[in-house]
Amino acid sequence: MSEARTTADLVPAGTAMGPAVGQPAPTEADTSLVVVTGLSGGGRSTVARALENVGYYVVDNLPQALMLDMAELAFKAGGAARRTAMVLDVRSRAFSTDLAGAIRELKDRGFSPRVVFVDADDEVLIRRFESVRRSHPLQGEGRLADGIAVERDLLEEARDQADVIIDTSHLNVNQLRRRVEELFGGEDARRLRITVLSFGFKYGLPPDADFVMDARFLPNPYWVPELREHTGREEAVSSYVLGQEGADAFVAGYADLVNATTAGFEREGKRYLTVAVGCTGGKHRSVAIAEELAARLRQSGIAANAQHRDLGRE
Repeated sequence: MSEARTTADLVPAGTAMGPAVGQPAPTEADTSLVVVTGLSGGGRSTVARALENVGYYVVDNLPQALMLDMAELAFKAGGAARRTAMVLDVRSRAFSTDLAGAIRELKDRGFSPRVVFVDADDEVLIRRFESVRRSHPLQGEGRLADGIAVERDLLEEARDQADVIIDTSHLNVNQLRRRVEELFGGEDARRLRITVLSFGFKYGLPPDADFVMDARFLPNPYWVPELREHTGREEAVSSYVLGQEGADAFVAGYADLVNATTAGFEREGKRYLTVAVGCTGGKHRSVAIAEELAARLRQSGIAANAQHRDLGRE
């Protein structure tokens, strides 16, 4: 069985709140349902987090008997809820062991669930359990290998039904995450989004900053009477700040730095980056620089926006 039988079908449906004028109302088939199951230690939690990253509402450890109820709730809720993933593990089998029946029931009601099964070699699973010093949920008084064997037998039919089988034996966390995002996210969901945040040093550093730029080497418009009451979002102040010696090189250098690191951050799974630009009060220099840097990043094809933490505090 190939790793992905129907990859083309795995692009999630849209999440519009309602049909466009003249378009038919959405049906259950328009709800993007993903069912994640597989062996303990195979990577279900990583798959769940990756699905959350690309906009799915994830329900973990859902009893199989409640899958239809959850699907219908997602359909009726509409909007973002129509991208729902249900994660099933061995604990959910206490309520029902009939995953095949639950999937058939979903299809009978008009839903089109996609089943993802995570697997790994026994030796790899044993190493993973031993590395975290956990017992297998089904080993009882036996060995780890005994619990894995019991679980494989229980999940054999689920594996046979899977639309996608992901063998994680030779995948690290980031590689597994990328695999899921490739299947379910689309290019936009995997892109890094950058916030260029202006701030005033006198109000403290932003705690979530990944980069911090200090614009205090530039002359302060505060000391120019006709600019004092204006902000860096206004043309007069922006032109004054950006026209100072070293300002253009400063912005260009940081734009190059961010451009150089974007691909690496995306490979490492980072989805949001905050570039903080500070001046004394967060009103003039940092605001003008943040607006200009965000504009240059957008020109480079990076999703960037400017925000101003301390604007208006004075």
